[in-house]
Amino acid sequence: MHHLNTFQRFALVGMLITAGTALAQDLTVKAPPQAAPIAIINAAIHPVSGENIANGYIVFEKGRITKIGAGEASTDQFSPGTRIIDAGGKKHVYPGMVSPYTQLGLTEIQSVPSSIDTSETGRITPEVIAVTAVNPDSTLIPVTRSNGILAAAVFPLGGIVSGQPSVIRLDGWTTADMTIRRSIGQVLSWPNMRTFTAWWMDQTDEDQLKNIKRDTDAITKLFETARAYSDAKAGDPASPTDLRWEGMKPLFADASTKDGQNMPRAKLYIRANSVDQILAAVSFGQVQKLPIVIIGGRDAVLCADVLKKDNIPVIVLGTHNLPQREDEAYDEAYTLPARLHAAGIMFAMSHSDDTAHERNLPYQAAMAVAYGLDPDIALKSVTLWSAQISGVGDEIGSLDLGKSATLIVTDGDPLETTTRISSAFIDGREIDLSNKQTKLAEKYRARYKQGEKR
Repeated sequence: MHHLNTFQRFALVGMLITAGTALAQDLTVKAPPQAAPIAIINAAIHPVSGENIANGYIVFEKGRITKIGAGEASTDQFSPGTRIIDAGGKKHVYPGMVSPYTQLGLTEIQSVPSSIDTSETGRITPEVIAVTAVNPDSTLIPVTRSNGILAAAVFPLGGIVSGQPSVIRLDGWTTADMTIRRSIGQVLSWPNMRTFTAWWMDQTDEDQLKNIKRDTDAITKLFETARAYSDAKAGDPASPTDLRWEGMKPLFADASTKDGQNMPRAKLYIRANSVDQILAAVSFGQVQKLPIVIIGGRDAVLCADVLKKDNIPVIVLGTHNLPQREDEAYDEAYTLPARLHAAGIMFAMSHSDDTAHERNLPYQAAMAVAYGLDPDIALKSVTLWSAQISGVGDEIGSLDLGKSATLIVTDGDPLETTTRISSAFIDGREIDLSNKQTKLAEKYRARYKQGEKR
């Protein structure tokens, strides 16, 4: 090493880091398609979209839910070849949880830049599609799904317009296998709307106001240009194509069609927390006639009437946060979901910590329950409402006939830390719930069983 010059040393360190990152791969085998009908009997069924069934059964075939019923079920009720899973009256069936805002698959180790692919170069990149950068072999994916989170909306970061979020199932050999919806809209970061002082702020109030006007004017011009391009393309499909504006076209369509099915309209997901930001974002959505979703929304309760008027939902960025301001109550973040629900605002719960801890999503909702939120609403915020806000509520998020058999079998409430996930199915495919952490646990338990001491 001492024979290398400085450049060579840095190059070698970079190679070692990259090699270490490459070795951090998910080694579990991806689940094959469902081969035979499966019936889970003698279980408590929690559809989320309707009343709970204290003792019932659920049947799924070819990845779709075909039967849900109450009471004890016998094998002669099902078609020949059906695999029976008897819960023995002790287990529960819930829809798989859905994370509505994450960077799963885009980042691996926060301290290793080469493992992070969350942002594209530039401040305006609407052509970026998140799922194209997802690593199907990320070790964070099996860790996350082992705690009952089976789908996620993956959002790009950076700039003013970050790109298009995608919804993925947390199992698959390739990004194509994992994709539920390739694009659900666009992500916009709304600028601060007022000046502020901080030890690191080196701009005067006047300069800050100029920058605010510059950014808001740029956003308006951007969307006006994109709309003009969309209109021009509709009138003359042979006109020149620009990939940047092509990425924004779905925002201006009433709905898209795929395989003869109407898809939900693309939404504009706007990062905004303060009252000023939220009100400006809502006003922008009204002027542009776009359906919007607020990401963050720490002051959303103060804008409740405006949000309710246009049925604008909020993606809450976790409850394990400090108060937003010095004079806020200590539990301001903990009570936000309960206050949103009391104000009549639909919301989904996301996880605000490092992506490596995405598995803790249900406990973000559990904290809200401890501070006043109804447990059934908390469950909806990480299942059905999360799926609906992510544009895939017709596919996942609840246990309904015809929906994807994306579900979990547990020994208790999934929002409780003591609950264990015994089985998980994505589109009817039984998922391997092992991961790097469980394998390491097995490894070191084996060491002590052998009586080795060092």
